[in-house]
Amino acid sequence: MRNKWTESFLLESEDLLATIEECALAVSNHATTDDTVDRLFRAFHTIKGTGSMCGLDQVAGFAHHVESLLDDVREHRVALRVELADLFLASVDQIKELLAAEQTDPPQKVVINEELIARIHAASASRETAQAAAQPSVPKTSAEPQQGEWEIYFRPNPQMLATGGNPALLFEELSEFGEAELVAHCDKIPSLEDLDAVHCYFSWTIRLRTTADENTLRDVFIFVEDGADLTIKPITTVQDKAELQVSKSLAGTDKAVQTGTHPGKPTANAHRISFKESMVRVPAARLDRLVNLVGELVMNQSRLAQVAQVVAIPEIANPVQEMDRLVSELRDDVLGIRMLPIGTIFGRFQRLVHDLSAELGKEIVLETEGAETELDKSILDQLGDPLVHMIRNSIDHGIESAEQRIALGKPARGTIRLSAFHRGSDVVVCIQDDGGGINRAAVRAKAISRGLIAPDVSLGDKELLNLILLPGFSTSEKVTNISGRGVGMDVVKKQIEALRGLLSITSEEGKGTTMSLSLPLTLAIIEGLIVQVGEDQFIIPMASITENVELDRAQRLRNNGRNVITVRGEMISYIDLRASFCVEGEAPEIEKVVIVRHDEGRVGLVVDRVLGNHQTVLQSLGHFFRNIDIVSGATILGDGRVALILDIAAVVRHVEKQKSNLNTDIVELVGRA
Repeated sequence: MRNKWTESFLLESEDLLATIEECALAVSNHATTDDTVDRLFRAFHTIKGTGSMCGLDQVAGFAHHVESLLDDVREHRVALRVELADLFLASVDQIKELLAAEQTDPPQKVVINEELIARIHAASASRETAQAAAQPSVPKTSAEPQQGEWEIYFRPNPQMLATGGNPALLFEELSEFGEAELVAHCDKIPSLEDLDAVHCYFSWTIRLRTTADENTLRDVFIFVEDGADLTIKPITTVQDKAELQVSKSLAGTDKAVQTGTHPGKPTANAHRISFKESMVRVPAARLDRLVNLVGELVMNQSRLAQVAQVVAIPEIANPVQEMDRLVSELRDDVLGIRMLPIGTIFGRFQRLVHDLSAELGKEIVLETEGAETELDKSILDQLGDPLVHMIRNSIDHGIESAEQRIALGKPARGTIRLSAFHRGSDVVVCIQDDGGGINRAAVRAKAISRGLIAPDVSLGDKELLNLILLPGFSTSEKVTNISGRGVGMDVVKKQIEALRGLLSITSEEGKGTTMSLSLPLTLAIIEGLIVQVGEDQFIIPMASITENVELDRAQRLRNNGRNVITVRGEMISYIDLRASFCVEGEAPEIEKVVIVRHDEGRVGLVVDRVLGNHQTVLQSLGHFFRNIDIVSGATILGDGRVALILDIAAVVRHVEKQKSNLNTDIVELVGRA
């Protein structure tokens, strides 16, 4: 069973490995910055040190090999070249495999890739061979490590004692490396009445003579470094030693406190402490539980408000109104906690594009935009797989080879742009490539050969492009391990619709293809509009609504039975929910048409009455009603009744299917006559 330190390391390692991938891809794309190597080195060093402290010896041992190579790069003994990027990425895969094995019960043993270790050593060995050839006359020095002197200043996080830390154990471990002299600084100790027994007020300066290097010494403090003030520097000059001696001799006085204090940058360190303390890791299950509780609170508040309206007691009205305001703020804040920048999943696609483009022999770069755009975590968790499918299709089917692109007058390197932005209350995610676009003739020929459309049927451009979303549809001439089996785009469509989103495709032959996903901000609590049809009440998501208009019987007659209405000169088709849902009873003289956005257009929903806004908590219909696809869930109204939440896209598909079946029946009746 893993202890809490190992659990913490496994969580931290995800961020460290993501950092390594980001830096390695920067090296591969010649986009390094001044601190790229330092970030790589520090990430591998942390994995090595923390892994060793947690007993993950395989992880620590492997990370040490890469750390040594990066140390050579830092010291300019080995040049930072593109070939090293592949070594770093392969090392990430190896560490992920080792960590995955640790998370099984019981932990599994993994055979480390010795060939990879040999390649890492060869990258360093080539440097040593070159140096030996360049300087043959220099005799070898002794292999014994040289002893040095170090000054270590350590002011721990004030909460170190409260969290179980013990500075004495750190100093004992340091003394194992060599001769150590310790000076304590007590300038921060308050008066007795202000003293907190679990608060650490001390800081220390340690003078250590040892053969160990800085990284080895820093590993001693690896679990207490966050929120601490730590500096490790070599004592190289007589002046350094003199200053340290003065600090020691005056350590018991106020002057000594000032002389011996750390010469670092306290403002920067204070900022670091503040940042660390402001970030808290919380299990996703706790957030889900919190959202569910707030959802129940919202529903009960709605019922309370309705009761208060019925009884009409002034002493109750004001507290209920104030409670409604507080619940609304709480709802927004809790949902805000679950909002994460979409850039948290954008990073993984850089590696995907790098690996697949290398496998296919293509030159492709991924550009991202709008990574700060926020989405609910529940949506982000389900969005990764659809985006992977679409990016893989763009790489395999969309982007041409470098030779083909040059022949067409394009740059040899293809580009895939992944962007996100807000459109109204929705978030739109676009995957755009500058490849060859979708061949309409090939799509049509494939559809005819599979019997999906008749040879004489005329389809609009939009309908033709949507054929690629059908199950098993593929225009690829050969099946590869990337695509070509016709599996993927239909799954993408279903997953996006399950998120109450829309998928649209646009393409220009020879110039590229754009796939756009329109997604709601959250799936937990939404603003809805309550409408009534007969005795039944339904919820329409407020984010989809553009306006409401009236429809009387005279307008129906003027349109000769066609389900269209004119709104400020625009003809809009509408769906009669009473007829589509087979609701009994007669419609009122004047009905309401709720106009909603659908598939880059607008459509109307005819209802009897519009009852008003409602904070809607989405609830699943359960296993027995899983096949009802015209609704996305249900909610409990203030009077305790259940109202179904309409899925606009599913309602439109349901009505189109009804019309298709009706036309088929008419054709059959005419044939029999």
